[in-house]
Amino acid sequence: MTSQTIFANAKVVLPKEVVVGSVCITDGQITSIDSGAAVPAGTIDCEGDYLCPGLIELHTDNLERHMMPRPKVDWPHDAAIVAHDAELAGVGITTVFDAIRVGSIVDDTPSRFPRYARNLASEIENMRRQGALRISHHLHLRAEVCSETLPEELEEFGPDDRVGIVSLMDHTPGQRQFRNMAQFEAYVRGKRGLSAEEFEAHVIRLTELRARLGDAHETATVAATKRLGATLASHDDTTPDQVAASARHGVRVAEFPTTLEAAEACRTEGIGIVMGAPNLVRGGSHSGNIAARALAENNLLDILSSDYVPAALLKGAVQLGEIWGDMARGLATVTANPAAGSDLRDRGRIETGLRADITRFRVMGEAPIVRGVWSNGCRVS
Repeated sequence: MTSQTIFANAKVVLPKEVVVGSVCITDGQITSIDSGAAVPAGTIDCEGDYLCPGLIELHTDNLERHMMPRPKVDWPHDAAIVAHDAELAGVGITTVFDAIRVGSIVDDTPSRFPRYARNLASEIENMRRQGALRISHHLHLRAEVCSETLPEELEEFGPDDRVGIVSLMDHTPGQRQFRNMAQFEAYVRGKRGLSAEEFEAHVIRLTELRARLGDAHETATVAATKRLGATLASHDDTTPDQVAASARHGVRVAEFPTTLEAAEACRTEGIGIVMGAPNLVRGGSHSGNIAARALAENNLLDILSSDYVPAALLKGAVQLGEIWGDMARGLATVTANPAAGSDLRDRGRIETGLRADITRFRVMGEAPIVRGVWSNGCRVS
């Protein structure tokens, strides 16, 4: 049987403008868009709320937060995945690239990071196939070059694994996000409970791994990205030279450039610029790097990521709409632009023929309030 839903009297967020109108979805697809505030019988009266494409999240650590809600507390993965999925649906996100680290340090040192990516990816996929998840899940492999096992872990993934993004992650102490060693020490020791001696051993271990294996790991990551048909992303580019290296690798999006100079170089190279919505909402970076607002005011921001606060995605997009005086442009940073950056051509815009991922919200004070979410035409929140 045909399933049809019509949203009426909404501020419909189109790719370039916001118009008052109605949207019809039929069997999971957008089938018509009309202008006017009329509310015919049988339609959903949106009461002037915004109706935008479902939000698309390219980089989030939220699943890991549910898997380890406290230090050294391992939560059952099935429960963590379901809770993560429900939280994202509740804040208007209908497509997520779950960020999973590949590249582990398996020896018994303070730097130890256990191997987990392949098993977790299989768990997510099994739950997706069983219909346990509300929204569309894809994979973002965070390829850590300061590791022992990166090439072999990348080989465990194939074209059927829904890997949409692979990012080059280089957490060598003293560069990129952690140029400030005092901030790096405070972050690592606070997060992992290391003593001063253990922290020093951690720094030595990571630096040694980068010097010995880093270049080979970068080469393996670029090759795996091509094999998987994924988008290659850089992470925490700080200097124009690092951006130039990213461009040579074929990077298409830069996650969280840390300086104005790096963002300007990304623009010159035609690399999309991703910034954290929490950075924008808080008014600055928690690591002391460039503020997202500064990049927005210099037209150097293309995509927002919720990073570690899912609810920040919609709030940040609305905030950008206010900064730019253009709500359609602000919301494009969490809809059309991330769809284009990850080669998802069937969503991210309210256009006929596209997938019916829809988020309804209104703005009350400074807070966007989600009032309904539809994924592939089905209400999920």
